[in-house]
Amino acid sequence: MAITKNKYGKAPTGEDIYKFELDNGTGLSAHIINYGGIITNIYVPDKRGNRTDVVLGFDGIDGYLNNDGYLGAVIGRCANRIEDGVFELNGKTYRLNSNEGNNCLHGGISGFDKKVWNAETLDSDEPSLKLTLSSPDGDEGFPGNLDVTVTYTVTCENSLKIVYNAVCDEDTVVNLTNHSYFNPAGAGSGTIDDQTLVMNSSFYTPNSAECLPTGEILSVDKTPFDFRTEKRIGDGFKSGCEQIKMFGGYDHNFVIDGRGMRHAATARCKENGITVSVYTDLPAMQFYTANVLSSGIFKNGAACGPHSAFCLETQLFPNSMKYAHFPDPILKAGETYSAVTEYVFGAN
Repeated sequence: MAITKNKYGKAPTGEDIYKFELDNGTGLSAHIINYGGIITNIYVPDKRGNRTDVVLGFDGIDGYLNNDGYLGAVIGRCANRIEDGVFELNGKTYRLNSNEGNNCLHGGISGFDKKVWNAETLDSDEPSLKLTLSSPDGDEGFPGNLDVTVTYTVTCENSLKIVYNAVCDEDTVVNLTNHSYFNPAGAGSGTIDDQTLVMNSSFYTPNSAECLPTGEILSVDKTPFDFRTEKRIGDGFKSGCEQIKMFGGYDHNFVIDGRGMRHAATARCKENGITVSVYTDLPAMQFYTANVLSSGIFKNGAACGPHSAFCLETQLFPNSMKYAHFPDPILKAGETYSAVTEYVFGAN
């Protein structure tokens, strides 16, 4: 097991950016930079023992400084969309910076994905990286001084564990996630159409044309949203379902069955045997099939675009401040937000 640290570049503010490589010594390694808390690489041995990088990314810092797809980044203060960039809390209206039409997406114009985080390697049995960030009162329009900690650990069981913690001196809104784009066949290897997914979800939330939940919570039964048994991801693209046609693929919030730390989903590439399984204690997960990923050149000169990968973003429900029956995203002053998500990798 080892952690290595190397200079990676400079932020627009002139601060140094470093890459940390966390290696468990048995084949799994994750590379993370302290700009945006971005996961740049995850190397997994396939069923033949070949090391395969299973996340999309760029060859250098310039790509991540122009990362309009949020590749690999920590998302905050509030993941996903807030309608019209406005919410009410304790009788006061807060207006956020809108960066997707009228809506606030993934924390606003300069969210956590564009911040330089303080980084500390931890002396533990498994390689761990602790990132911390202070978000001041009024940051992107959100209330309160928020202190955030995100800890990445590469475990002996071939997983990448992400632990999120946050505290604030005022009531505020918090919903943290990671926005990695997975392709178990290997980054830049082609589309995900032939890969399979199984998801522990009996319900999903349909979207408006602006990709905002309508407030409905619908059964997946007899729909292309039913992944309770393993199916090809590409089958949904061809289903003719209006919800999928409207966005060019999946970009939907799925309710994860059960409570506590539990299995949320497993994706598989049958050719190389690599599996990506997600476990979380959060109530939901956004399944996004990179429908509007900007076509271009990514790592190792690979051309990528829509459907080149998928995201499995564990989260609270999107736009939760609008709907009282959605899980509450409010973090009370002095209380601690905490969440755990673990990506477990295998090959068979």
